[in-house]
Amino acid sequence: MRHEPPTTEARNPRTVDIDTWDTQEAIALLQDEDARAVRAAADASGQVTEAVEAAHARLGRGGRVHYFGAGASGRLAVLDATEITPTFGTDPDLFTAHFPGGAPALADSSLDFEDADALGEKDARLLGENDVAVGITASGSTAYVAGALRGARRVGALRVLVTCNPTAFLLDRCDLPVVADTGPEALTGSTRLKAGTATKVVLNSFSTALMIRAGRTYSNLMVGLVATNTKLRERSVELLVQASGQPRERCKVALDQAKGRVEPALVSLLSEVPIERASAVWNEHGSVRAAVTALESR
Repeated sequence: MRHEPPTTEARNPRTVDIDTWDTQEAIALLQDEDARAVRAAADASGQVTEAVEAAHARLGRGGRVHYFGAGASGRLAVLDATEITPTFGTDPDLFTAHFPGGAPALADSSLDFEDADALGEKDARLLGENDVAVGITASGSTAYVAGALRGARRVGALRVLVTCNPTAFLLDRCDLPVVADTGPEALTGSTRLKAGTATKVVLNSFSTALMIRAGRTYSNLMVGLVATNTKLRERSVELLVQASGQPRERCKVALDQAKGRVEPALVSLLSEVPIERASAVWNEHGSVRAAVTALESR
């Protein structure tokens, strides 16, 4: 396969005179380019679907998701991974984002380990055959990601590549590609712009759909959220009111009985069974809807 220069690095003919425009014109164009990025991510929805279904199968066998990325792509991966536990109530290590150089490099962009191929392979050393390695690179050629995908292949982990370059070098090195073809940036090579927007949309849909598939929601409600502060506790109570139609005071009692766990509290409210019974059936089935269905059929 012949690999062309990254389309993300090409010059955008629509913006060659952007430095001569007034501020409102420049902003309008930048936002229009971002809208194009969202459409590019939508065009990749079929590929995201394949990735979600394949990842769901791996997680069903005890696997976990590992993101690998550098620069802006890697920082977006960290953002996505760190929001999974508070949003869905999962184990903190269900999603892990690996960034070359760790926390110091994450905070200081002058510490650039993007070319650290061996470091990517090293960071992938703990993956197992049921895990999912998601390489995230706008250009599709980041050496750190290449090393991580190589390490993932060695242990039989599923390899997904998220890129904005349809001629990406690493497309040959993955099992499932997700390509959001965003084209040239408004500022040449600044992939924190369109490519960053498309990557954020893709990661949002991948991780959220995967958690929905795993039963971590009920309807469109975040029943797995962890009430770590007063605001989230109030949100949990409101969620129970919305989902069950029961009075607020009854929902508060159910949440207290469930020791702050929304899912068994909701099963108890929907099925009108004691919290102990609700907790046992929820633990058995792993989702609110499946637990309620099981209780209704008994």
